[in-house]
Formats: sequence, C-alpha cells, structure tokens
Amino acid sequence: MLDLGRTFLQSVERSPHALALVDGEFRVTYAQWHTLILQTADGLRELGLARGDRLLVVLQNRWEMATLHWACQFAGIVMVPLNWRAKPDELDYCVSDANVKAIVYEPVSAEAVLQSPAAQHVPRIALDDAPAGTASIDALTGRAGNQAVQTQPQATADDYSLILYTSGTTGKAKGVPRRHRHERAAALAHVAQNLYRHGERTLGVMPLYHTMGVRSLLSMALVDGLFVCVRRWSTRIALDAIAQYKLSCLYLVPTLYHDLLADRAFADTDTSSVTKLGFAGAPMNDGLLKRLSAAFEPELFVNHYGSSEVYTFSIDQHATKKPGSAGRAGINTRLRVVKLDARSPDDIAAVHEEGQIIADLLGDEAFEGYWNRPDANAKSLRDGWYFTGDTGFFDEDGDLYVSGRVDDMIISGGENISPVDIESVLSLHPCVDEVAVAGVKDDRWGQRVVAFVKRREYVDGDTLDAWCRASDLVNFKRPRDYVFVDDIPKSPVGKILRRKLQAGDYQPDERGPLERTEPLAQHIEITKE
Repeated sequence: MLDLGRTFLQSVERSPHALALVDGEFRVTYAQWHTLILQTADGLRELGLARGDRLLVVLQNRWEMATLHWACQFAGIVMVPLNWRAKPDELDYCVSDANVKAIVYEPVSAEAVLQSPAAQHVPRIALDDAPAGTASIDALTGRAGNQAVQTQPQATADDYSLILYTSGTTGKAKGVPRRHRHERAAALAHVAQNLYRHGERTLGVMPLYHTMGVRSLLSMALVDGLFVCVRRWSTRIALDAIAQYKLSCLYLVPTLYHDLLADRAFADTDTSSVTKLGFAGAPMNDGLLKRLSAAFEPELFVNHYGSSEVYTFSIDQHATKKPGSAGRAGINTRLRVVKLDARSPDDIAAVHEEGQIIADLLGDEAFEGYWNRPDANAKSLRDGWYFTGDTGFFDEDGDLYVSGRVDDMIISGGENISPVDIESVLSLHPCVDEVAVAGVKDDRWGQRVVAFVKRREYVDGDTLDAWCRASDLVNFKRPRDYVFVDDIPKSPVGKILRRKLQAGDYQPDERGPLERTEPLAQHIEITKE
C-alpha cells in the first residue's frame, strides 16, 4: 500500500494547478502546496526531528496546521495534534506521554505551553509572535529563504502517521497511534462511502486534532479536491465559504448543522452547490434530519458512525429514510453486538437486544492498541475485537442502531434505558430546539430519567410529557422530570456532556415558570406518573 506522502504526490501529478488549500487570503494549488510541504519537512529535519519522532501541534484549522500534517507524512515524523483549548496539565501529559521532540503553537494555545514544565525542554515553534518560542514558523516552512532538498517521501505504509489523543470524559486521554496504511484505508473508505468525485470541495472546520477533521483533509487529497480552512467555528464564515467556493460536500457534527440552520443568513445564502451531507461524532435527532433534508435537498445524506480507534464502524447512505439507523458495517469493517455483560466476542446479543458494539481489529482501518496504556488495552481489546463502549442493537433488517454509551445507560427501577430513543421523540416537538436525556440519582429508582431541554419557543413539562405519552415511547422510558436550560453543554466536537447536566453544571432557562436559583431538584418540573 502507498504511504501518505506518495498518496499526496498522486494529486500533485494529476492536478498540479488545481486549487488545493484556502485559508482566508492564503490560497495554493497542489504544486505550490507540495513545494511548501517539502520545505516544511526539511525545516523539521533541520530542527532535529528524525523519522519516527513525534511532533506536538497545538493549532486551530489554519494552513500551517494542514501543511504540518502533510509535512510529517513526507518526513516520516509522527503528527500529534492536540486540542488548542487544552489545559496546561493536559498538554504537559501529552508532551511526556508521547515523548515529543518539538511543539508548534499559536497565541490561543500559548498559555498551556508556557505552563507545561515538560514543554520547556523541547524546541517550541511559535506562530503569530506567540511568546517563548525558540523558532519561528517562517524558518520552519522555508519562507525565510531555505530551499527544500529532500524530495522523496521517507515513510512507509507501516510507519506511524499520527497519534490522536481521545477526549476522554474521565481520567487521562488515551493516545491512539495509527499507521499510514490505517489512515489511507480510512480515507479511501471515506471517499467511497460518501461517493466523493474528482474535484470535490469541502469545509475544513472539523478540528484537525479529531478524526473527522483528519479524514476531510486526507480525502480531499485523494480526489484532488479543495480544503477550505475555518480556524474557529463561525456560521457566517462557513456560509460565506460555501457560497464563495461552491463547496460540494459537508462533513460535520450535528451541532454545527444545527447552528447553520439557526443563522438568519442561511436563507439568503446560495448553498445549492452542496449536494452531499455527512455527519458523525454524535447521533442526529429526527427533527434536525428533517430540517436539513428540506433545507439542502442533498443527493446523498450519510450517517457515519466510527471512532478514533476504528475510523468506520458503520455507514448509512440514506440517513433520512430510516432515522436513527447507523446502517451497516463499513467496507473495511466487521461488527457485532454482544450482551452488555459479555466477556467474549462470541456472546452475541439477540435481534433488538441492547448490548455493546464491537469491531473486528483485523479491519484495514483499525488501530492495534493504545499508546503506553496496557490497562486500556486490557479493557477494550479482547480476542481480536475492539469493545467500543457504545451500546446499540441490530434490527430485523440487519441495520445497527446506536443507543449511547455504556456509561450513559440509565438504570431506573432495574430497567436499562438508553437516552437516544427519548431524545429522538422529544426533538420532534416544534418547540424543542435541542434536548439531552440523563439519569439523575434517585433514592427509590436508583436513577430518574430527566430531560434537559433547550426551547425554540416556550413549552412546559406537562406539554412535553403529553407528547411522549402520545408517541410510541414505552412508559418506563418516559422522562419523569423536565429541566429547561439555556444551552446543552457539549465537548469541542459536539458530543453532549451528560455528566455536566447530572452535576447541575448548566444555565437554567429563565423563561420557565419556576424561579431557578436553587440546585437541580428545585429546577425540575415534576410530571404526573
């Protein structure tokens, strides 16, 4: 299999004059970008980094971030991208855990770098005059005059391409090392499963420290396409980019789609060039699916379910036809659903029985184990299968439904209750903007099902309870309490942070009928049993 450096060369050779990368006023063709990438790879070598060394990059989605990613692939250096919002202790942990040889950062991430003791012992490449740098990005990229001398890619398909640190909700983040062949297989699958054609154009807004952002970057190179950087999420910038560059495909988390539709400028923006929609990172509720389908009328609407460890678990190319379905295993994957207490991959759950989703580690996109974490390997890797920690079930047609996380499962009165089913029902109410369901400690039931609702228009708990009663939601899953909030807390990539809701870490919606200045129990509108 080709390594990623030679993969990029394919696009340079096929379409040297095609526009490849845009970041504001910065625009380069594939031929121009190739030169810049080679100069940057040489700059990394001059800094002392050798094949197999790790480079920590703490940047937003800017041209330098995308260029460094490709430069590492050419030089055989392992890219370690990290959330630019990372706290000092998080960054310090990753510097030590990955044993990085240099750090690239910018002003928004400078404080974390400055406060990391481990970061002070390695070269620090600063952008935009960020403090305490030991080298400038201009010197690194060759824009200060040095010329590239190493033109051939130095990596093989078996070399490590990058280490992605998972944004774990508890404990230390886990490093996910992925080889060039894993990354190329995942990018090829992304192209095939999203039906990308030659010359596609996409919005580069999903962070390049996240598997979705990396996939968008690599897949565009595979089809000689255009990657338009969006440094920090802004609906106006995104809409302007769609209209200006005639973007053809979007691959976003549901939260960002929600924001696009909510912007008043959406109605006046020409989005007709967008023919393919894809989403991942979190389930999309039925209400948002319908609104997006009506707004874009896409030729293809893809629900992609995956992870950093195994890029594709399943794919559904007809997301609106069977709402909630994650489809079937991707082209490089085998899936099973095993019983929730299974210790073996052969303890298969029955049709419609909720269990844990597992994936075959022999899949071309699958990683081989966590970086320096034998404890995590022991928990998640069993008999050649990856235990995802996600819950779900297969229906009678063989389609997969993802119901949540094992840790998010609500156990109320001895019943296992998934939040996703309840959220889908409530999302269809016209007054509900967003909703998250979580289990809150209850002396009688163990956990009580609570719906946290962000309203589009005023609605009360009794009305929503009547809505649930009129649906096909079984009675024991019906929320017993409703809390109205200003916003649903989410991670930087759009995943609902249920633990914050359970802990009362939210802003109450003051339009509610109760004075909400007390803890959670005082905020709840109790519905009739």
